[in-house]
Amino acid sequence: MRTDSRLPRVLHALLHMAEMDRPATSEEIAAMLGTNATVVRRTLAGLREAQLLTSTKGHGGGWSLSRPLTEISLLDLYSALGAPELFAIAPDEDQPSCLLARAANAATNDALYEAKQVFKARLAARTVAEIVKPDQSIVEPFKG
Repeated sequence: MRTDSRLPRVLHALLHMAEMDRPATSEEIAAMLGTNATVVRRTLAGLREAQLLTSTKGHGGGWSLSRPLTEISLLDLYSALGAPELFAIAPDEDQPSCLLARAANAATNDALYEAKQVFKARLAARTVAEIVKPDQSIVEPFKG
């Protein structure tokens, strides 16, 4: 089963970016996350479109927060990433004419819908700033 770790990875990057006194380059963020700069640019483009980040080109450019972490919910990030699927479970499309298969699909879909609503409510209730203890430095500064 393929997993999607973009949400925790983006959270990781944003926490570092909040500690920086300048824009973070795609290369720096890639080094933080152990990936390549192309993946970073592709992923962060969705956050820019959602107005969570800004980007500037050229010397001294890079990625910056558009607003403080106290004003960015985990749901904002999840949505900006395209609301990835939470589970690998899906309805059975092979027997849609069978009443029992439709009942099984309905029960599965109901449970998945409810789980997603709980997940989204939990994300909406927390800001990025709240995922770290307020009495400690957010993170160690990145030394690239």
